[in-house]
Amino acid sequence: MNAERVRDLYELLDQVTGYIYPNEIEIRWSILIVVYPYLTGLVAGAFILASLVKVFKVKEVEPTYRLSLLTALAFLLVAPLPLLFHLGRPERSFEIFLTPNPRSAMAMFGFVYAWYLMAVLLLEIWFEFRRDLVLLARASRGLLKWVYRVLSLFSTDISEAALVFDRRAIRAITIIGIPSAFLLHGYVGFIFGSVKANPWWSSVLMPIVFLMSAIVSGIALVIFLYMVLTAIRDHPIDMRCLDTMVSYLFYAIIVDFSLEALDFIQRLYESEESVKILGTLITSKLFLSLLVLQILLGMLVPLGILVIARVWTFNDDMRKLLYFASVILIQVGIFSTRWNVVIGGQLFSKSLRGLMAYKMEVVSIEGLLAALVLLVLPFIILAVMIRVLPTEPLEDRVTVPSKAPAPESPEILPLPTSGS
Repeated sequence: MNAERVRDLYELLDQVTGYIYPNEIEIRWSILIVVYPYLTGLVAGAFILASLVKVFKVKEVEPTYRLSLLTALAFLLVAPLPLLFHLGRPERSFEIFLTPNPRSAMAMFGFVYAWYLMAVLLLEIWFEFRRDLVLLARASRGLLKWVYRVLSLFSTDISEAALVFDRRAIRAITIIGIPSAFLLHGYVGFIFGSVKANPWWSSVLMPIVFLMSAIVSGIALVIFLYMVLTAIRDHPIDMRCLDTMVSYLFYAIIVDFSLEALDFIQRLYESEESVKILGTLITSKLFLSLLVLQILLGMLVPLGILVIARVWTFNDDMRKLLYFASVILIQVGIFSTRWNVVIGGQLFSKSLRGLMAYKMEVVSIEGLLAALVLLVLPFIILAVMIRVLPTEPLEDRVTVPSKAPAPESPEILPLPTSGS
């Protein structure tokens, strides 16, 4: 142990209360492990929202279908990075594929991730955008033409029969993708809930709570992005679409809140020897992050805002303002939920007689700066995707030239490459 680490541990001694074992003073899972379930939850929630269009035929949210898919892909590409940074030797991560261990829930994540990325999300996005990629490849010039040809896998058939097959494939993949999305994030809750030695984590409701909070955060994120993108593009917001998404968000919050309350009541009813230390943990170390940020600002206040927006009759601008404020608060609350689970479960000793403190570093590989970069990176990737891929079908916005235009036809300008 180097001198810097020893100095950091001595600084933490002043924040330790009660009796703890010497090896418990250092928190093993840092903020990066908080970021990881937060990102995967956004992926699952965004995909579930997209599935409403193709599987459940909710036409009202169709304007956000492509945006939901691209959002899920952007965050999924970044989701494993917190784990790789935490490993210390990320180049060894490929060994889980070479020597699979089906008895390890953590080791099997690589296969769950690969399945969801390649067999679900990438396939559905490719079938959804294939026709537009072919059209963009025909209308573009130079390097951009080859970019679209590569993205379309050099496909050129956009006949009605081919498009019918694309639509059938999208529906089949989405049906498979719904339980896959549940598995992707539900397994994260399973990892924590299966730790029987930790009373803060050990709960059969943990995977379900994680999954419902993921749906809440994913829908809230898509609403946020939809409102921001329409404002940037100076397009009118489809209030029918926005109101429908907020309705689903409202019901998801109620279910999520009910499950978390049920989990808390169950812990109180069991009244095991851990109840006392957990009560002290909530009222001291987690007072701000749990009671204030997660429950009050992240759940009760947004729920109250949405109730007001539904009960009272407001104009469109006022409703948009209320929705925008609520989805931001929801994101704060969901991130606090992940923090309270990951960090909170490590703040009490195994003897159940003492509490520790988590000292977050700033510029280290597992510090605050790295976490902020990982949180911003998906938005950068999403911006690039939206710039290249149209978030609205081209047939609704442009006229594509035929392969053999008449000689007297004027010169046809290239199609726009942005999603505007």
